[in-house]
Amino acid sequence: MFDALARLANERARRTGLLALAFFLLAGAIGGGVASKLDPYGAEDPATETVKAMNRLEDAGLRVPAVIAVVEDAPVAEPATRQRVEHLEREVRERGDVASVTGYYDTASRAFVSRSGRETYFAVALKTTDQKQSQEDGADIADRLAAHEGVLVGGPAVAQEQVNKQVEKDLRMAEMLAFPLLFLLSLLFFRSLVASALPLMIGGLAIVGTFLILRIASEFASISIFALNLTTALGLGLAIDYSLFIVSRYREEIAKDGPGLAAMRRVLATAGRTVFFSSLTVAAALASLLVFPQRFLYSMGLGGSLVALFAASISLTVLPAVLTLLGTRVNAGAPRFLQHRAEADARPAQAGFWYRLSRFVMRRPIPVATASALFLIVLGLPFLGIRFNTVDPTVLPESAGARQAYDTISQRFPPYHDTPIWVDVEGGGPAAAARVAARVRGVDGVAQVAPPQQLAPGVTAVQATSANPFVSEASEDTVRAIRDLPTPAGTTVLVSGATADFVDFQGSLAEHLPIALAIVIGATLVILFLMTGSVVLPVKSLIMNFLNLSAVFGLLVLIFQDGRLEGFLDYSSPGAIEQTMPILLFAVAFGLSTDYAVFLLSRIKEARDSGASDSEAVAIGLERTGRIVTAAALLFAVAMGAFATSQIIFIKENGVGTALAVLIDASIIRALLVPALMELLGKWNWWAPAPLRRLHDRWGIDESAPAPQPQ
Repeated sequence: MFDALARLANERARRTGLLALAFFLLAGAIGGGVASKLDPYGAEDPATETVKAMNRLEDAGLRVPAVIAVVEDAPVAEPATRQRVEHLEREVRERGDVASVTGYYDTASRAFVSRSGRETYFAVALKTTDQKQSQEDGADIADRLAAHEGVLVGGPAVAQEQVNKQVEKDLRMAEMLAFPLLFLLSLLFFRSLVASALPLMIGGLAIVGTFLILRIASEFASISIFALNLTTALGLGLAIDYSLFIVSRYREEIAKDGPGLAAMRRVLATAGRTVFFSSLTVAAALASLLVFPQRFLYSMGLGGSLVALFAASISLTVLPAVLTLLGTRVNAGAPRFLQHRAEADARPAQAGFWYRLSRFVMRRPIPVATASALFLIVLGLPFLGIRFNTVDPTVLPESAGARQAYDTISQRFPPYHDTPIWVDVEGGGPAAAARVAARVRGVDGVAQVAPPQQLAPGVTAVQATSANPFVSEASEDTVRAIRDLPTPAGTTVLVSGATADFVDFQGSLAEHLPIALAIVIGATLVILFLMTGSVVLPVKSLIMNFLNLSAVFGLLVLIFQDGRLEGFLDYSSPGAIEQTMPILLFAVAFGLSTDYAVFLLSRIKEARDSGASDSEAVAIGLERTGRIVTAAALLFAVAMGAFATSQIIFIKENGVGTALAVLIDASIIRALLVPALMELLGKWNWWAPAPLRRLHDRWGIDESAPAPQPQ
């Protein structure tokens, strides 16, 4: 396959380049408006009690508030305020998409009046139950109401729409910040203008390809808007990383024998083969997210795995074609002060910084390995105190209207009425519903229970208000206690609402996590075994990946849960970590860490297969990949770290967490732990039982460069 790719690049270079240009234009045209086709966050698991209960209640006619309008400077006792509020309510109620409007003047409930008595709000329920349509209707209502002075508009539908717009804005900002910095870093690492432009060219192609992939996927499945940021940054980062390795190897090969088919064969048989299998590790890790039923997670898994394979595809087809067209001109445009370094980089010696560092480490492997491992363990200790939260309007910046409305209701109005507990009572008639309501009223932590509301024959809704915040252990205990209540004979009782949703979300994640772990661990073991022929190196890589992840999780707790860098990163700490973040970061960081392990181990094995001793092979491998892996990590960290500028806090968490993971992996793991442990284990690094050795001999991946062939 790789020989065929080399011949394609050599014989069809110009045609491949033209096809890539046509694809770029087509993908940009089709995928450019992808954001409008994507759906909201999506935390629902259809198998949970929460979703089943709410679906049944909605089928029976229940419509929960989608829009909340807070009217400021509105003393409710004054006739002018009543006239003003009723005018606003009438304006909304007359719309064809509105199911109901509820407020103080309709119900006389003090829950709609602030503690000072100078603000009130009314809730708008929509006829539709479709999330996307609800967003559109809610946004239109918000635009009309916000035109009135002293009115703040929020609610779930409005918040979701504002999050979508913020995600698009953050993506544009991240790209504007990342590309100039990526170019400067590429120039520093590649030492030439032409070579430094190639990763950005492939990265740009990856971005429009990502848009197209998500656009096509949205026609067949419901894809979360939040997949847009991650997959775009992932596609950009991986394309840059892969092109970095291929361009660097190409410059090495043409420095030996000049450009041509033989050089390209050696490039694709070594670096190209490694890129291919590295992309499989990333794709497999991200594909593990497909086991989760939540739209947010499976969208990341689908988009991320496809983008990883796409980034490798263009790096193995388009990039070799461009390199063939350039030939030695790939080194053109080198600033004078970098020319000497460019020539030295193309001819890696055995006396460079990374070679000397590996020798330093391998002379004292036990102290280095112990100190490095302890440092990562200490960094991970704060993870033991992690707390979780969920996505609500507080993920928006404080300037967003939905965030302001949410904060106003939370701080000034009787608490927790906007996050009720819903109980679906089916069968048994009104008497059974009344008994259920009475039992719910007696549960510890329930502040108030509204009279049962019959929605349809045999279906009744009971609404309860918790005495505690919906994301709290007390409210979770209250929901569990309600679910444990005895039910009247012939009656089915299901519990839903914000707290129940949070409880069931965590239960769903815990249920599906072992399968995801098995996929990631299994794929890592298999791919690294095929790469190395060893059962020791894959297990060692797993251990180092877990050390890396624990350090990253600990730093995330320090930064975002404890609020250590609020001023620097421009956010307000929610005092917890979004509950899907550890799972998402596990998949992304695990795949990327294994990706870098493949690059390093492939060069170590190549040197060992060429006759170098075990220690010498490690030193040679690190010398030939150390600068490249570090450069790749920095470039990837910039691509992902640009999302630290996001105004959506859990996107900021993801950007910072991924950037930390690749930087720790490229420094402490690859530069210190790997050579130290390789030296300690010596020849045992390459051990495998005889049956597995025979299996590898037949199916393993040969990383040694082929001998030059006649052209």
